[in-house]
Amino acid sequence: MTSIRLTILTLITMLCFAGNSVFCRLALRQTSIDAASFTSVRLVSGALVLALLVVGRQRFWRAGAARPAGLGGNWISASVLFVYASALSFSYADMSTGIGALLLFGAVQVTMILTGLWRGERLNAQQSAGLVMAFAGVVAILSPGLDAPPLASALIMLTSGVAWGVYSLRGRGVADPTGDTAGNFLRAVPMSLLLSVLFLAHQDLDGRGVLYALLSGAITSGLGYAIWYAVLPKLTRTRAAAVQLSVPVLASLAGALFVGEPITLGLMLTSTAVLGGIALVVYGKRTPV
Repeated sequence: MTSIRLTILTLITMLCFAGNSVFCRLALRQTSIDAASFTSVRLVSGALVLALLVVGRQRFWRAGAARPAGLGGNWISASVLFVYASALSFSYADMSTGIGALLLFGAVQVTMILTGLWRGERLNAQQSAGLVMAFAGVVAILSPGLDAPPLASALIMLTSGVAWGVYSLRGRGVADPTGDTAGNFLRAVPMSLLLSVLFLAHQDLDGRGVLYALLSGAITSGLGYAIWYAVLPKLTRTRAAAVQLSVPVLASLAGALFVGEPITLGLMLTSTAVLGGIALVVYGKRTPV
């Protein structure tokens, strides 16, 4: 894979990640679809697209080449995926696109960093300062103010980020990321349908909201994740982590452009603290025990 192609595919993936936040926010703010239905439609459409990718590569398998694997995954990863998707939907009903993406990807990176520490990695002084800065930025977001989202919604979004961080960690080193992701999405479908049944009294399958959910599931989730796992082996761990720091910025810009949300001074300051702190940790050299 050439460097230009790698750069283009990586950019497309980051736009897909930001697109998930935008589609979810658009659906829950500008349409009447409920969060449970959005989650179900998103996971079902994502599962179908990923399953078609797996079936398609088997159908066009050429004799003499290694036969591609089928559906993989497991119920633990599927459960974590479901927690991520459902928590994202319920939290975005009450917060802006940029703040939501910042909390989401901040929690993802902090989860992965703390997991590294638990496994024996150590931070130097610069990295420790960066981690403190990132935590301070999250606390500032949650503090009462004009930009502060409701505390319950913010905590749900942080839960979504932790779940996605755990899901990403569980996916490291799998032999067939696309097949595993497809299997996890399919296993998460009955969980999402059960969620919709539990919230049946609030169900509202608004047409435009369903369209946003379909786009989120089929394109920015299904195809986006497939592209990401294709380029991920070509990126170093540091670069893979660093490029994801662009997602809250892209989401904020998209929120301003498509949702009409302002980019406030508070958002810029807290974004600088969270993303700058995480960047200090990512770019520093961690040493094992």
